[in-house]
Amino acid sequence: MTMINITINGKECQAPKGSTILKAAEYNGIHIPKLCYLDKIHQFGACRICVVEVEGAKTLQASCMVEASEGMKIHTNSKRVRDARKLLYQLLISDHNQDCLACDRSGSCELQDLGRELGVDENRFDGEKNLSPIDACESLTRDPSKCILCRRCVSICDRVQEVSAIGSTNRGFKTVIGPAFELPLGDTDCAFCGQCSVVCPVGAIQETSHKERVWDAINDPGKYVIVQPAPAVRVGIAECFGIPAGTSQTGRLVAALRRMGFDNVFDTNWAADLTIMEEGTEFLGRVKAVLTGQQAVLPMMTSCSPGWIKYIENHYPTELDHLSSCKSPHMMFGAVLKSYYAKKINRDPKDIYVVSIMPCTAKKTEIARPEMVNDGVPNVDAVLTVRELGDMIKSAGLNFMALPEEQFDDPLGFSTGAADIFGLTGGVMEAALRTVYEIITGRELPWPDLHVPPIAGLEQIMEATIKLENVLPEWQAAEGLEVKIAVTSGLAGARKIMDQIKAGTSPYHFVEVMGCPGGCITGGGQPRTADVAETRKLRMKALYAEDEGKELRKSHQNPYLLEFYKEWGEPCGHASHEYLHTHYVPRGTNNCLTDEHFVLKK
Repeated sequence: MTMINITINGKECQAPKGSTILKAAEYNGIHIPKLCYLDKIHQFGACRICVVEVEGAKTLQASCMVEASEGMKIHTNSKRVRDARKLLYQLLISDHNQDCLACDRSGSCELQDLGRELGVDENRFDGEKNLSPIDACESLTRDPSKCILCRRCVSICDRVQEVSAIGSTNRGFKTVIGPAFELPLGDTDCAFCGQCSVVCPVGAIQETSHKERVWDAINDPGKYVIVQPAPAVRVGIAECFGIPAGTSQTGRLVAALRRMGFDNVFDTNWAADLTIMEEGTEFLGRVKAVLTGQQAVLPMMTSCSPGWIKYIENHYPTELDHLSSCKSPHMMFGAVLKSYYAKKINRDPKDIYVVSIMPCTAKKTEIARPEMVNDGVPNVDAVLTVRELGDMIKSAGLNFMALPEEQFDDPLGFSTGAADIFGLTGGVMEAALRTVYEIITGRELPWPDLHVPPIAGLEQIMEATIKLENVLPEWQAAEGLEVKIAVTSGLAGARKIMDQIKAGTSPYHFVEVMGCPGGCITGGGQPRTADVAETRKLRMKALYAEDEGKELRKSHQNPYLLEFYKEWGEPCGHASHEYLHTHYVPRGTNNCLTDEHFVLKK
């Protein structure tokens, strides 16, 4: 690494050549206040809060935009700099909706925190306010009156997810961040992944709240209210209470939900095991069909992520038959609870209210889809993000870390380790392989500790090849087959794989796609973090630990699930296709299914 010599605040320092002033200061342990900047994602200089004084320059310099050079003398905390930052901040909030008491971000607002850091204790200017109306869809709510035009949301949508559902329109004071042509967000090709709500420093875009509807259901004596938390919730919830990232709190999560008043506390993990049985059976059916000369569409692609589903419906409507027909785990669970379980407890399905705790904002739109209804009732009635659940636990007066550790309710609260890793990229694929490989060969996966190293990581696209040898007699036609799998997280990765599939050049047989980078561990509804990369690693490590700590680690070993199938019928059978599987809706401009699909080859 080539270093340069610079002076910061009178102290001689070194920094890597090519660093911005901001990164050079950080390299030397010097903090420069900032607001719009996002490391490696958004470097725009819009807010100017990070200005510094550079000797020889006529004006103050935006430290996030200017490269540090040899011999440069920089002042990050001079009176001129401090006064400028205060003025910039006061101008920034002059047209900002300052009704902080009514804002869900109050107390966790980066703009508030910045004001305290800069020592701003008065609002010198009262400018004209943005009167654009609030835009609310099922998943996300935009409030332009709170927008500070930092454009973080634009960069995450455009550069990370490559969806470009929002951007800036007009100029100057009339600039608005939102969809083109002032369309409502719900009428665009937005995937509702919520990554914009994670990076928004204020309350300008956030999840559409289901908190009050859940409290109303809990307080309704006529409702039997069941809750189910997703795998990634248990490694995110503690952060809502100041506990370090990567701290799994499954037991206290259960205790908190029980004390909030839910009638049953079940686990979406049970339905993750259920999903593997259904999805694995579906994949085996497609493979067997091709091996015996029948028609089947490959690669098959996972369907657990509703943001991914919305994306493929919008951008690749001709390729929907590559998707597994399985509903996502929590929707499967809702269907089971309002049919199978309703009969067990002698309850009318209309009186059962199912609440899903999800790391995802797209799940809110998913439950409103007309395809997610059975017997005239929706599979799931409300979705709370992890952030919303954290707020509700606090409002219930519960001291989360003082709660005892409790167990989920049986029989629908038991799960194997395979279910835990559903919350991270590569996890669904690995869980499926643990079952599918054993069904074909009668043996465990050839890698140690049941993990599949080529797909255990955080790269955008990961792939592996598994050669089937010494298969069971009923699978003799698969002897020697090299099954090619791929895993991707984030919609930019999905685009690369889908372009291959559409062009007919995809080499894969089975593909896992998660809508958010890293998977559900950094979903749009997880607690916000200043260090996304490190937090993602810690949450991933915690979920792997949950898996490895269980005695049973393959979905087909779940004893409660096996008992369920004795009454329900076989995987992908009649009941499953009626309640656990679904179809998708072409939303693009060309809905003709004319593309030739990949055929399984040895």
